[in-house]
Amino acid sequence: MYHIDLNCDMGESFGAYRLGEDEKILDYVTSVNIACGYHAGDPANMRSTVELAAAKGVAIGAHPGLPDLIGFGRRNMAVTAQEAYDMVVYQIGALHAFCAAEGTSMRHVKPHGALYNMAARDEVLAQAIAKAIHDVDPQLVLFALSGSQLVKAGISVGLCTASEVFADRTYQADGSLTPRTQPNAMISDDQSAVDQVVRMVKEGVVRSQQGDVVNIQADTVCIHGDGSHALQFAEKIRRVLEQNEISVQAV
Repeated sequence: MYHIDLNCDMGESFGAYRLGEDEKILDYVTSVNIACGYHAGDPANMRSTVELAAAKGVAIGAHPGLPDLIGFGRRNMAVTAQEAYDMVVYQIGALHAFCAAEGTSMRHVKPHGALYNMAARDEVLAQAIAKAIHDVDPQLVLFALSGSQLVKAGISVGLCTASEVFADRTYQADGSLTPRTQPNAMISDDQSAVDQVVRMVKEGVVRSQQGDVVNIQADTVCIHGDGSHALQFAEKIRRVLEQNEISVQAV
């Protein structure tokens, strides 16, 4: 039987600003990536999201990003490898503390946004991030873009890695995600997104915007919790995956 982890970025509300329907989406996903206060989130939202995920038995992970609240961590920044190492250690440590206070544990780390995509291409940056995770806790699983430098870096330092694919993003011929600044970067049609995921899991391929069939490893699939109809999509993808005899379970 095929199997896949279904992960979602959460805890991205900040202060008085509300984002997503985290509590309801947790009923359909198996892993949650919790914002750690740099690109989004704050201490109160970190605590409450950890509590909710722990109560529902969903695997908890840190979602460290660039220090860019205004840009939601989706703008590239000229950070050094040492700066990337330090900010990842800092953010993992913050979430670890909330997990400890709740009497639960952290299972994985998934970098966010621009940091994630920069590390997918940049070997030096990828090594810094992977080392930061390993130095904090070598038992943590690294979630990273399938086929990326970040996956390779995780393996090289001795981490378990989970190759991530995306339901609502289009791909380029080299296996990278289409930048959000380009047309057709996002898949807005739910059925098209679900069909893409089923094919990635069962066939190990995805069709790029250029028409190429690209080989891909699908261990975990991301759905974005900040979408306008994220809850409905989470319910649909869970249902369709199971209808296609794809078991949904945490990494």
